[in-house]
This record gives sequence, structure tokens and C-alpha cells, in this order.
Amino acid sequence: MIPTTAPRTTLAPRRDPDAPRDLVGIGIGPCNLSLAALAQPLPELDAVFYEQRPGFSWHPGLLIEGSTIQVPFLADLVTLADPTSRWSFLNYLRTRERLFPFYFSERFHIQRAEYDAYCRWVAESLPGLRFGHQVDSVRWNAGRGLFEVDFTQLDADGEADALGRAYTRNIVLGVGTVPHVPAPLKPMVDAPGLPVVHAADYLDHRDAVLAAGHITVVGSGQSGAEIFLDLLRHRPVGEERLHWIGRSAAFAPMEYSKLGLEHFTPDYTRYFHALAEPVRDRLVTDQWQLHKAVDAGTLAAIHDELYRRTLNGGWPDAVLTPGVRVRTAGRIANSKVELHLEHLQEGSRSRLATDAVVLATGYRQRPLDRLLAALDPYLRRDDGDRPRIDADFRLDLDPAVTGSVYVQNAELHTHGVGAPDLGLAAWRGATILNSLTGKDPYPLPSRTAFTTFGLRESHSAVPQARHAPQLTPLAEEG
Repeated sequence: MIPTTAPRTTLAPRRDPDAPRDLVGIGIGPCNLSLAALAQPLPELDAVFYEQRPGFSWHPGLLIEGSTIQVPFLADLVTLADPTSRWSFLNYLRTRERLFPFYFSERFHIQRAEYDAYCRWVAESLPGLRFGHQVDSVRWNAGRGLFEVDFTQLDADGEADALGRAYTRNIVLGVGTVPHVPAPLKPMVDAPGLPVVHAADYLDHRDAVLAAGHITVVGSGQSGAEIFLDLLRHRPVGEERLHWIGRSAAFAPMEYSKLGLEHFTPDYTRYFHALAEPVRDRLVTDQWQLHKAVDAGTLAAIHDELYRRTLNGGWPDAVLTPGVRVRTAGRIANSKVELHLEHLQEGSRSRLATDAVVLATGYRQRPLDRLLAALDPYLRRDDGDRPRIDADFRLDLDPAVTGSVYVQNAELHTHGVGAPDLGLAAWRGATILNSLTGKDPYPLPSRTAFTTFGLRESHSAVPQARHAPQLTPLAEEG
């Protein structure tokens, strides 16, 4: 009989703490959680993953009611590498007896809160995850031919409880990103009496922000749009007192055509990786509309809400101005923020006094320099002083280091716009596991896009049709 819930994890025999692991993962966000889920069925692979937070959490400040992830539900942790995995989103629904309701809801894009709940289900059931463990440093032990990973075990209050060390043949870094606060606004964040918050903390401060007289949202991407819409829906008609600004020249829709989405395929990732470094750098900047713009449905919802507020005459008290940057910011009258603005096309400048600011200014890759300081002598860098990363997501290290360090969502400069995309997480995890094991536990497709991105691509010809394998009849149970 098929179990209706994920089987309980049995305790493994106690192991020698000095015995080397095959893989140590640092960070447990969606990318490393995907890798851990794909690694779990491989009996020959001894892997452990460390995360300093007490449990899995995915952008909790942005789990706004009704907001959806921007990739289809098939872009879960495992399906695009192994549709039969027990860690799939569909199996999660089955264990919750929600498969039929989901089927009839005909949803292709699920809500963010549901994706977060699914990931937490995996994290709570999957063996080999160690939450409350802060990794402090990574070193190469040439004598043993192993990496040393020093960590601090944290108690329930996040305080140091014990020190530990793990030895491993390989490492995978999935430490994620950190909220980015523009320099002019850094002194305002966390200042007493001023509700100036990053979007990452929006829901924690939402009541205080809504209570403010005038609210400004800075940032013209998806998070800024969702927060502006949420604030708009909760302000009285005619008394909205909202201002939305962003540096982009327009509140632009995300490129979501079917051929446009092929930039998030393994084919494009391989093509991008083979380009010259200056070309890659230019493309990352030019392709902002592939991943930093706004879902067209969100823009439509904002327009619909604004239009609804004109039905009885008058216009909503809301100002939407793209193409604007914040030059400086200061505190006035103890409880207000004054933003000094510049319009990038006009060259004009103005001041805006506001009572609350939400910074939907995005994220930046978490710096790896401190964590990898001891490996710096072995690390090879590009002309921009960034780590070189090969096609299999490995840092380019001196040959004296016989182990491998893989990275996840830290390879935008080498692998392109798909680096942070959830849709490529399972494929990247499978690629890493295939490379690490030297086998092919996850056969990957040779072609994934109709677009041929370069003249030199080897698969421009139509691949041969694959023949369906002969199926062996199931033996009857005795």
C-alpha cells in the first residue's frame, strides 16, 4: 500500500565525527533544499546541510495574501529533474488530501504562502538537515585531502551553544542573498520612531506602515508593485496618500512570452556560460526585464484598483513616478523622512516629505569572502575579481585542492539570469550531483529550448527521436 504521508526518518547509527562526509551544504534555502531532496535517494552519498536559522523560511516578509510565485508549480524542488520524487509539490498535496481541490482549481502559479508551506514540509521531513548551525569558516586540509568546516551550534535564542567541525570531500554553497538598502537610506533604516523598512520585513511592520499618514514605496520591481497594491487596497478611497517611485524608466511588465522564457532553460545557461566575460556582463545589465520587472497581472490589478477609485469622480491620492532615484535622505520634525529625488530623464530635482518608507530595492548576493577567506589563496578569479565558476557550478580552484566547492545562486556573472530562478533549481542540483558522483543518477535532457542562441551551438540539428524502452511486466504478488 502507498503511504499517505512521507515515511518517518529512521535514526542512522552514530558515526565517527571525524569521518569525512561526501558533501557539506552551507545554507538551506530553496536551492540547497532542492539539492538535499535530490541527494536523499542516493545511498552512496553521505551529505549534511547546515543553516543558522532555526527552521526553513522563505521571504516571510513578502508572503502577502494572494501573491503568487512567478514560476509554474512544476518548478518545485525536484520535478524538473525527477518527476517521480516523493518530495514533489504534487506529493505534498496528496499527503494533505488536497490533490483534487488543486486539480479543480486549475492553478498553474501557486501562492507564495503555499510554496513556503511546501518547502517547510520537505525541510521538516528530510534527513540530513541541521538548522541552528552557523558555519564560521571553511579551510582546505592538504594533509588529509579534505575540507574542514567549522560551525557553531545555536540554542533556541540564537546564542552560541557548542562548537563543532565537519570534514568533507566536497562543499556546496547556497547561502542566498541579503536585502539591499541604498546608501542614502541606510541611516534611516532602524532609526527609532521612523517606519523605514526593507520589503523583506514588510509584513512584520505592515500595521505601523499603514498607520502612517503618507507612505512612499521605493522600487519598481515585483515586490514594490505587490506592496503598493497591498497598501492601496487598505487605504480609504480619496485618502490613499501613497507615492510609488523607482529608477526604471517605466513600471514595465516582465518578459513572459514563451520564447522569452527560454532564457531560463539549461540551453541558454550553457550558451551564456560560453560567452566572453565582457559580453556576459553587458547581457546581465541589458536583460533586466527578464527578471526585475513586474508581472503583467500585478500591473493590471494596480490599474483596476486605481480605476475603481475614480468611479464616483475625482482621482485617487496616489502618485506613481518611474525613472526616479533617491539622491539623499534625511530626518525632519523627528517623525518624518525627507527624500531628495532626481528624475533621470528630465534631470529635475525635488523633495518629498513622507511618514513611512518601504524599500523594495531588491537583494544582493551574500558576500562569500569572509566564509571562504581561508580558501582565497586557492581561488581563481576573473577580471572583475569575481570567482570563476565552471559549467558544472564549481569554483575554479588551484589543482592542489582535490575537492570541489559548488555554488548555487551565486553565479549570475557566469551563468546568467537563470541563476536565481526557481525553475532551474532542480536541474542545477541534478547537474551538481551528476558531477559530484561521477555517475548519472539524474539523466538530463540534451535539449530544452526551441531557440538556438548561437551559431556555434552543437544541437542546432533536430535530435534523433528516442525509442520508448520495453516495459517489463509487473510480477504478481504471491
